[in-house]
Amino acid sequence: MAEKKPAKKGTQKSAKSTTAIGKASKGFTDEERAAMREYAQERKSETRAGKPDDESAVLEKIAAMSAPDRAMGERLHAIIKASAPGLSPKLWYGMPAYAKDGNVVCFFQGAQKFKTRYATLGFSDKANLDEGHMWPTAFALKELTAADEARISALVKKAVS
Repeated sequence: MAEKKPAKKGTQKSAKSTTAIGKASKGFTDEERAAMREYAQERKSETRAGKPDDESAVLEKIAAMSAPDRAMGERLHAIIKASAPGLSPKLWYGMPAYAKDGNVVCFFQGAQKFKTRYATLGFSDKANLDEGHMWPTAFALKELTAADEARISALVKKAVS
């Protein structure tokens, strides 16, 4: 005698997937996806034979920025190179960055990169900026004064110390 199999029930969706029906995704923005693609391209170029001229790539990226970001990026590039000649310019997520022994120490994010109202000078966890239990790792930039430039120079020197 043949065994009867129970009737197959309809596929149930999890509560998580059913609550998301009809709602817009809150995933990555177009700008964030573009930055991830740029990072993937940067990684590919690092693994290819014949290392690319990283400083040229950084200068090209700065030159392609909108006028306010470009001026600030050019000035920051000069300040960082003068303050910490041991740092190597490189692209990082499509942004100008400066690395020590291959590790990014600081980077410049133009305001247009993620459509923000200010540019950002950021420092990674490799930067030696520790002060107690809490310290800043990113700075909003609207313009650069002589005092700002002096402070940035001091921060970069401290970051690589």
